[in-house]
Amino acid sequence: MPPRPRFDRRAPVRELPNINDRINYPKLRVVDADGTQLGVINREEALEVAKERELDLVLVSEKADPPVCRIMDYGKFKFEQEKKAKEAKKKSHQTEVKEVKMRYKIDQHDYDVRIGHAVRFLKAGDKVKCTVIFRGREIQHTALAETLLRRMAKDLEEQAEVQQAPKREGRNMIMFLTPRKTPLIQKDKNDATAVRTVRTISTPPRAVSTKVASTTHTKEM
Repeated sequence: MPPRPRFDRRAPVRELPNINDRINYPKLRVVDADGTQLGVINREEALEVAKERELDLVLVSEKADPPVCRIMDYGKFKFEQEKKAKEAKKKSHQTEVKEVKMRYKIDQHDYDVRIGHAVRFLKAGDKVKCTVIFRGREIQHTALAETLLRRMAKDLEEQAEVQQAPKREGRNMIMFLTPRKTPLIQKDKNDATAVRTVRTISTPPRAVSTKVASTTHTKEM
């Protein structure tokens, strides 16, 4: 039986940035802090220029010929990069499916609690799976469970849209809600505008019938 590997207690090797004295290329194409091209100069001269400006010489393109370096404040640059990465991570929210479970005989207080949970999940950008659980002979009351789920969809219509209507799965009835993309007020306004547009479509005028009164002339005898 092969021996078990020993636990490696050494700290992980950190990849250090290629700046200043860590740059080993003899010739470098250097860009100044304001974007000015300093041309191709040797390593020692580039380091001297960065030192005079009290900045860092940072390798930005190692594969170029010759490699490209930029004179900059590396500490400030690193801080801005980390800040951008954090902001991007906050914006890239991964949608999850959160579940709200209940019984079809749920009382008002517990129902309000479930509504509160669903609102919190939807505002966080997550989908909500609403589940009504049946036990024993309760499976006979699927109509009541469907009514409850449709009531929940109605109570949450300002925050959510129905992605999947109530549907029975095994001993459960489920419904999926997704965060509403279009505000309900705007949606109602668009619907009202569409109705008015339909009503104002011109219709051909009706033919007006005119009755011509016939005048009977009596001939004097």
